Amino acid sequence: MIMNQALLDRITFVPTIFGGKPTIRGRRLAVEHILGQLAAGDSVETVLEGYPWLERDDILACLEYARAAVSVETVIPLPVLTAA
Repeated sequence: MIMNQALLDRITFVPTIFGGKPTIRGRRLAVEHILGQLAAGDSVETVLEGYPWLERDDILACLEYARAAVSVETVIPLPVLTAA
């Protein structure tokens, strides 16, 4: 899958903000926070209402960042242990 660079450009890494964790457009809002809200069941509209400066593409950028991050994971199969 091809990364959407225009969306990923919205994700920034500033050493003085949250220790360099990925944030949205250099603001004090971490990607993980938005992903957590979505995972908890908040709608995109609810998230946008909570942050008036936030744009829909910022949320899409968080999702694209997460997709890109897991796409480079290495999966190491482990044996499955069963109870005796």
